Amino acid sequence: MKQMTKMLLLITVIGITSCSPKITSNFTNPQPKLSIDEKVALLDIEHELPENLTKVGELRFQDSGFSTDCSFNSLMNQARIEARKNGANIVKVVDKKKPDLWSSCHRLKIELYKYDGDVSSLPQYELKLD
Repeated sequence: MKQMTKMLLLITVIGITSCSPKITSNFTNPQPKLSIDEKVALLDIEHELPENLTKVGELRFQDSGFSTDCSFNSLMNQARIEARKNGANIVKVVDKKKPDLWSSCHRLKIELYKYDGDVSSLPQYELKLD
């Protein structure tokens, strides 16, 4: 009976983790964590970066093969959460691939920055409900 319980637990864990996109991160200059109240600007490819930034790190979202929650808005929200954890207040998309024949997911390369100015004044992407 214990073997069966362990097997079910393992299958459940694998099932839950395999549905999310693969996230690769590289934080070269993490900053103090931001509070939930602090704004994080979401900049798409066409948005310009302001001057005087500190690069915090990079994120890459890829399809794990069984990913389900991988729309552009969902990935940007996940990037915002990772940015706050590492003290970044700008999420900048530098490369993106839309879903195609080989993948049903968006694939993104993102850079994270710390900006000392007011991020709410920057032109930026607005998250939408999927």
